Amino acid sequence: MAPVQAPPQKEQTNQTVRKTYPNLKVIVLDDDFNTFQHVAQCLIKYIPNMSSDRAWELTNQVHFEGLAIVWVGPQEQAELYHTQLKRAGLTMAPLEDA
Repeated sequence: MAPVQAPPQKEQTNQTVRKTYPNLKVIVLDDDFNTFQHVAQCLIKYIPNMSSDRAWELTNQVHFEGLAIVWVGPQEQAELYHTQLKRAGLTMAPLEDA
């Protein structure tokens, strides 16, 4: 007995394609006026689950390398953290696609 083929299905032309928000990078830049202590405290205060050790690692990276990516994630949260850090006086790079 020969296998039975299913009839061809119509192509759907009006499909909805869901796009997720892009992940963005929150980047702190080095400057000549924020202290190490202030930068580390801001990271601990505004970036979720930021440990003191990690905040100090990132603060040193900002100082010695000129910048540090302090958080990567969904656009809405990235915008919030970027704004909070900027309002706290940190020098911020524009948000970038991850």
